Amino acid sequence: MDTATHMLRTGRQGPLFEVQMALRDLRASGERIDLAWSLAWHDVVSRYRGSILGPLWITLSMGLMILGIGVLWGELFRVPVQTFIPFVAVGIVFFGTVTTTINEGCETFVGAAGMLSQTALPMLTFVWRTVMRNLIYLAHHLVIVLGVLVYFGYWQSANYPIALLGLFFLVANIAWISLLVGIISARFRDIPQIVQSITQAAAIMTPVFWLPDRIPERYHLILDLNPFYHLLEAVRAPLLGKGVAPHTYLFLAGMAVVGWGLTFSLFSNTRRRIVHYL
Repeated sequence: MDTATHMLRTGRQGPLFEVQMALRDLRASGERIDLAWSLAWHDVVSRYRGSILGPLWITLSMGLMILGIGVLWGELFRVPVQTFIPFVAVGIVFFGTVTTTINEGCETFVGAAGMLSQTALPMLTFVWRTVMRNLIYLAHHLVIVLGVLVYFGYWQSANYPIALLGLFFLVANIAWISLLVGIISARFRDIPQIVQSITQAAAIMTPVFWLPDRIPERYHLILDLNPFYHLLEAVRAPLLGKGVAPHTYLFLAGMAVVGWGLTFSLFSNTRRRIVHYL
C-alpha cells in the first residue's frame, strides 16, 4: 500500500497527501493525453461546424490584417515592407497564441464544470485541452508565417531548430499560466475580465506592431522585464534569421520553473475544492 492510499484510508490528509494526489492527477492526465487531444479537436470542429473554411476564416482575416498593418504602419514608421511585414506576421501569430491561450485558460475548469462534476477525469486534462486547442489554431495560422517567410526570402536564413526550442519554452509557460488563471477564475468569476485587460495592455507594451530597436535605451526595461516579449522573441528572432539573447532563455527557464512550482503548489492545495467552486 503506498503512502497516499494509506493516508486516504486512515483519514490523515495533510499537505504531503495533497501533493501526492496532485502528482497522481498529473500522471493520469499524461496517460490520457489522447483524451485531451480528442477534446481539443472536438472543440475546434464544433466551433466551425457548418463552416466552409472552418478556422481558416480566422487565418484569412489575420492575413488581411497583417497585410494592412504591414503596409500602412511600415510606411508610418519608415520601415521597409520586406522587413516590417515578416516582423508583424510572426509577432501577431505567436503573440495571439499566447494571449488567446491565457484568456481561454480562465474558462478551463468553468467550461468543464459538467464533466468535472459527473466524472473522475484528471483535472489537468482540461488544461492540456486548452493548450492543445490553441496549438491546433496555431498550426492553421502557420500558413501565414510560412508564406511570408518564403515570399520575403527569410526561409533560407531561418533557424528552425532554435525556433522549436523557443516554441517549447512558450508552451511550457502558457500551460502553467492557463492552469493558474483557471484555478483563480473558478473561485472568482471576475478574473477573466482582469486577465483580458492585462493581455490587451501587453499587446501595446510588447513589440508586436513596433520594432524594439526604435525605443530609447532608458526604456529597455519595458523589454527586459516583459515576459510576453521574451516568449515572443524566443520564436520570432530565429524565424527571422536573428539570434536570441541568452538572457531570454534564462528568463523563460526561470519563469517556467518558478511558475510551475508555485502554480502546482496552488493546484495541490485547491484541487479538491475546484469542483465546489464551480
